[in-house]
This record gives sequence, C-alpha cells and structure tokens, in this order.
Amino acid sequence: MEKVDVLNIKGEKVKDITLAKEVFGIEPNDVVIYDAIRLANSNARQGTHSVKSRAEVSGGGRKPWRQKGTGRARQGSTRAPHWYHGGVAFGPQTERNYTLKMNRKERKLALKSALTYKVLDKELIVLDELKLASNKTKDMKEVLSNLKVDRNILVVVNELDDNLVLATRNLDNVLLLSADEINTLDVISANVLIVTEEAIKSVEEALA
Repeated sequence: MEKVDVLNIKGEKVKDITLAKEVFGIEPNDVVIYDAIRLANSNARQGTHSVKSRAEVSGGGRKPWRQKGTGRARQGSTRAPHWYHGGVAFGPQTERNYTLKMNRKERKLALKSALTYKVLDKELIVLDELKLASNKTKDMKEVLSNLKVDRNILVVVNELDDNLVLATRNLDNVLLLSADEINTLDVISANVLIVTEEAIKSVEEALA
C-alpha cells in the first residue's frame, strides 16, 4: 500500500505512514456502498407520518343535500376526499417500519470501499494528533486553514475530548466522530476526511 504524509495541526509534514492495504487499498464495491447508504437513510426514518381518512376527519355526518331533485351531483358526505377538509384517500398511515438489514461483512466492505475511494481521490488527510489548547471555534478554524480544507469535512479521532467537541459544534461544514462511530454514509458525504494516526490504527484493527 502506498504511503501517505502525516501532518501536524500547522499543516507541516511530520513523517509518513503506510496504510493497511486490506482496509484502504481494496477494490471498491459500488453496489455495497449504495446498499449501505440506503440502509442508513432508511433506518433514520421515523415512520410516524400519518394522515386522516374520511372516517377520521371531523364533520360530515349529515348528507349535504337530498339525493334527487336539486340538479347537483349526489353526495353522501362533506368529508369525501374530493371535498375541502375531506379525508385523504390512500394516504400514509402511522408506524410504518422502514428498517433495512445488512450483514456485518457487507457493512465492513462498504466502509472499506468508501475509505479506499478517499485515498484514490486524494481526499484523506492524516494528522499526528488533534488537540486544541482551548474550546474556541477560531482555534479549529485555524487548524482547517492550515490544512487548506473547506466544504464538507469529516474529522475522525480516536477519542473525543471536550475542547474538540466544543470547538467544532458551531461549524456547519464539520462533522466530528470517534473512530468507533465512523460509517459509510458520513465518509461518502464528506469532501475531505481528516483522521488522526491513532484513529487510523483503531479503524484498521476493527476492519482488517
């Protein structure tokens, strides 16, 4: 597997590291990536959407006019679907289950494929460590400026600390995750993946 540079928070090269080929250098599987993204999006749905049918909306108990002799079309209720304030025909009902399942090997393959794409597309930045002196947002902005990255950024560290959490929470384009939270959807959605050296080792141990 090719070597990648390891930078410090000032954007300076400290050393290089060799990534595990079985995690960051596999043949990407696009089908499994698609399935993993679909799984994540579907499982995030609550399924609590619901509308009222003509039997549930208020009113409509009396026939609006007599059956014959008025010259108008016959109507049995003012709460039929074609009436204003009528019930909805064939609308979604509550507690629908959108949950999908995917076996563990497929989930691992999808994540490894996503990580491989980050290496191939030169969208992976490895830091020796990511520790901030304070919890101010401007400190994290300075780090990102030193690394010359913008747009959607995924930052993965081995363990979350208070300063890092507080410094990144007000940045709309930055998502902070620990190594055990990394997933295919967030990796694919990010334009740049920033990972600490310790997090790289944890991910490799989990996926190798």
